[in-house]
Amino acid sequence: MSQPVQHHGRWRPQLDRPALVALLFGLAGVGYRLVLTLHTVPASNSDEATFGLAALHIAQGRELPVFLYGQRYMGTLESYLAAPLVALTGPSWPVLRLPLLLLYALFLWLIHRLTRRVGSPWFATFVVGLLALGSERVVRDQLTVVGGRPEVKAAVLLMLLIAVGLARDSVRHRRLAVGLFGLLAGVAAWSDWLILPYLGVATLVLLWVARRELLGWAGVLLAAGFALGIAPMIRDNLVAPPGEDSLSVFQEISTRAGPAPPWADRLRGGLVEGVPLATGGCPVDGCARWQEWFGLLYPVLLVVAAVVALVAYRRAAGGARSRRVGPVVHLALVVGAALTLLSYVRSPLAANDPLSNARYLSVLQLSLPAVLWPLWLAAVACWRGTAGALGRLTGAVATAGLAALAATMVVITVLFATTGSGASRTDERQARELADAVRAGGLREVYGDYWTCNRLIFNTAEEVACGVIDEWFTPGQNRYPAYWRQVGRADRPGYVVEAGSTLERRMRRLLGDGADAALVVEVDGYRVYHPRTPVRPWR
Repeated sequence: MSQPVQHHGRWRPQLDRPALVALLFGLAGVGYRLVLTLHTVPASNSDEATFGLAALHIAQGRELPVFLYGQRYMGTLESYLAAPLVALTGPSWPVLRLPLLLLYALFLWLIHRLTRRVGSPWFATFVVGLLALGSERVVRDQLTVVGGRPEVKAAVLLMLLIAVGLARDSVRHRRLAVGLFGLLAGVAAWSDWLILPYLGVATLVLLWVARRELLGWAGVLLAAGFALGIAPMIRDNLVAPPGEDSLSVFQEISTRAGPAPPWADRLRGGLVEGVPLATGGCPVDGCARWQEWFGLLYPVLLVVAAVVALVAYRRAAGGARSRRVGPVVHLALVVGAALTLLSYVRSPLAANDPLSNARYLSVLQLSLPAVLWPLWLAAVACWRGTAGALGRLTGAVATAGLAALAATMVVITVLFATTGSGASRTDERQARELADAVRAGGLREVYGDYWTCNRLIFNTAEEVACGVIDEWFTPGQNRYPAYWRQVGRADRPGYVVEAGSTLERRMRRLLGDGADAALVVEVDGYRVYHPRTPVRPWR
């Protein structure tokens, strides 16, 4: 535990051994991610570029978007966090991602504090050590600016710490703390709806801790804080055209996935593949058989963790509220994980594309302390010799499980750091070369596919505008319509297409005999065309 000691008339914190080791783990995790950030690993894409362009527009005072362009349910808090840095240095991927690196460091600190307060010091160190590791899937969720998850995880941890502090009477300004709880909940709800299960259980913890206080001014401040945090979302929905409010858009997207596959397929995609991917136990291209064990074990661990929390609560019944808040928080984290999993496996996405959609389970990291706590208790009892023969056997199995989880995550992290990150660096280099080639060719307005356009615009700091067309050579998903209009006004736009793609073949057919003459350059699998006469068959 960190204890303040006096040194030459000044008070300085002194770290005990578990806290010191946790600090070293945390520094290693942040340093590892800093290196990846500086090299733009994992590679960027057009979704992330849209957040970057929003940050650029905020920095320039041109726009104040509440939701991501063309996606009226994903908050743009990450763009606002990056905007001051973009204004200072100009747009770049490391600058865009730096606030998320700081959020990751905050996440580690908060989960360490919470785990120490409701668990034990060395267990908190173990949890930080696991979270310092990072496969490509985990790091992508933590460092790429694609909305919501890094900031909402930190918000939930701080909300739970406030509840624990209120239960243990360690919070000086209780009403203000409750108001901050509401503010964090509102901001998190605006930022990413995936966090709603955890917001719900955190709110229940607060009600259990301070239900009487909430009948007075604390309740008023809670409501006011929540209203302030969610105000951008409420205001935008009040002025949104019919059918374009957040709920309508979200419902449309939810039903777009098509009919639900069999439960067996969804459970396999959500548990057997999704959980190991989201927690760092599998490479991003899928789980081998031997890596699926944690996904199979996860529901069992949730049930065991819930039972352990309920037993601990009953043992503390009649005692001080400060003794019971730990089991209550553990149970809340178990329920949050269960609701998140249930919501995910109900969706066809869990079966249709588990590799890409495992990102929706990244918030399960919040429940890692609760899920692993029973294993830790059993292992410690075995080490200390306080259990009988059956207890020692259970403790040995628990120790093996914890060691296997840590070893698996270490192996996957090392594989990504040593081999997997090379593909990201190559992809990023090729994207920069393409942007340079377009600018060198004198093109300022071009058409391209979705995964080319906004990334190209961000890489050129808006020197090049790009309008999205699909493979049928018709207007595609143009998130920021101003770019489409700008390219539409160009007398002689260019075309950036992937070599050999359906889009290129259609364009060459439209150009006819002038196709070869229109080709300007080929770079890294892309071809840039600049025909004398615009090709716009949708007009």
